[in-house]
Amino acid sequence: MINWENFIFFSVASIICWGIASVLSAITSKKSTIAILLALLGISIYATFIIGYWIFIDRPPLRTMGETRLWFSFFLAAAGVLIYMLWHYRFILSFTTLLSTLFIIINILKPEIHHKELMPALQSIWFIPHVVIYMISYAFLGASFLFAVYRLFNKNPYLSKATDNLVSIGTGAFTLGMFMGSLWAKEAWGVFWDWDPKETWALMTWLFYLIYLLHRKIFPNAHTRAMVLLIVAFLFLLICWFGVNYLPYPEKSLHLYN
Repeated sequence: MINWENFIFFSVASIICWGIASVLSAITSKKSTIAILLALLGISIYATFIIGYWIFIDRPPLRTMGETRLWFSFFLAAAGVLIYMLWHYRFILSFTTLLSTLFIIINILKPEIHHKELMPALQSIWFIPHVVIYMISYAFLGASFLFAVYRLFNKNPYLSKATDNLVSIGTGAFTLGMFMGSLWAKEAWGVFWDWDPKETWALMTWLFYLIYLLHRKIFPNAHTRAMVLLIVAFLFLLICWFGVNYLPYPEKSLHLYN
């Protein structure tokens, strides 16, 4: 039986695997097979917890902030391995491990896990694909944020191309997530869009990433300005994800299920 009390053991084991993989990938000029295998092992351990916890609570663990952070850490680690395997960015595993570890620590200190039941609005076929595709989007956009911060201190223009690839994937997934969300809203509340605070911030976040991509097309050599735009866009994403809960009148949000 895997419950939330077991999370720390699975997460620590995963972090150790990811950490060793990060070091190996950073110090090895060629693609490290051992680093890939260790990273995949860490992901497998983490996935084992998610599956076991899913079975234990008898519902998809996608409802609360703590549960979405669980998926974000998982997909960010998976995105890091995929990026390393495809494009061999040596430091990507280090970046994704650090950010995944940060969100894991937040989950350990503030799990925000609640009872099993799902309210009627969440009992929809769109619940799982909508939230999962958003977490995949957040993972790739989170990785692009890490590259953007690194790019401010490293003038290698190749890094800007890396951020373009990650933002394109992440924005595409974000767009799909918004589309699924509109279909879900129509089913649950009878309208495709209601200018709910979370919906509004999602739209602003999406537009900001489009601005970044447009800026890269029009001003391909303005690397520093583009990276600043990307960092600001990620701040918008964080507000969209959980920051709206701390804004005035959050009780008006249709997306508060706790």
